[in-house]
Amino acid sequence: MGDERKKRVNRNNDNDNEKKQRFSFFGFGRKDGPGVDPNEEPILKNPNFGNFFVFYFRKFRELLSINMLLVFGNFPIFFFFIARAGYFGIKSSAPYYQMFAPLFGAYQITPSPLTAALYGIYGIQVPITVNTVGTLVLYALTFLLIFTFGLVNTGVTYLLRNMLRGEPVFFMSDFFNTIKKNRKQALALGIIDALAIFLLGYDVVYFWNHLDSVMMYIFFYVSLLMFVVLIFMRFYAYIMVVTFDLTIKKIIKNSLIFAILGIKRNIVALIGYIFVFALNYYVFALYIPLGIVLPFIIVPATLMAINVYTAYPKIKEIMIDPYYTEDGKPISEEPTSETQD
Repeated sequence: MGDERKKRVNRNNDNDNEKKQRFSFFGFGRKDGPGVDPNEEPILKNPNFGNFFVFYFRKFRELLSINMLLVFGNFPIFFFFIARAGYFGIKSSAPYYQMFAPLFGAYQITPSPLTAALYGIYGIQVPITVNTVGTLVLYALTFLLIFTFGLVNTGVTYLLRNMLRGEPVFFMSDFFNTIKKNRKQALALGIIDALAIFLLGYDVVYFWNHLDSVMMYIFFYVSLLMFVVLIFMRFYAYIMVVTFDLTIKKIIKNSLIFAILGIKRNIVALIGYIFVFALNYYVFALYIPLGIVLPFIIVPATLMAINVYTAYPKIKEIMIDPYYTEDGKPISEEPTSETQD
């Protein structure tokens, strides 16, 4: 985070002071809005733990719209759900216990009350779905998610950043304009991000299921640590895409630095992540339909709000405030020794 500070160009703030409209509920209608309440206390003046809930409930209606952008923007995930539901598969059944085959043979050769009783216990059949070509095509289409993931996250991060800064938001215009301006970086970062989440997540689950040696314990904890660091880096990466003109290499480097510099805020945000997932799981255990629906209503937007609220104040403190005056104007460069003709 050195030379790039002098080169940064806020490409996404050109029209920030010209927005006079915002979307209605769920973003399905456009209407004139009152703008920002002049008596509303700016959250960024004191971005502490308590003010997150002030920000969250103050912007809850907008978060519902943002959640819809996250869900429907990443539409390839629906191909996965359809494939997992088995609509294109072949329904069949299979024995639940491995003892079924030898027990079935014994029952056929020497039927008796004993073998019949055992067959009644260990001969249980469970329904299965055999994949077809249609199912495999749906799974393949799911991989389109790596192309939408970064684009949608970038557009949504811009909306949340402006909401946190207390600026009016014009949802669809800002969302698509931000994607258009940052499409190369957003696409590249999204592919890297999605692959990293998948690979590290797979490693954590794999080693957790094979904790049968000291080496496996070491691999598990190393993978878990790397996954946590990745979560911390994600807090900052997309914010830097929409705020500065940086290369992907510098964005990843700076995100890693901020993962360390903002460790206190990052840990609190991680606890927030755990709480959100635990709450969703608890609701799912109590009432399955509501637990399934919650991610389509508010959960992803809540996680993104945590990301932006965690990262932007720290980025502002280190990469923005030292280069701007109190009234928001950039600090002029030192005069040079060049003379005019």
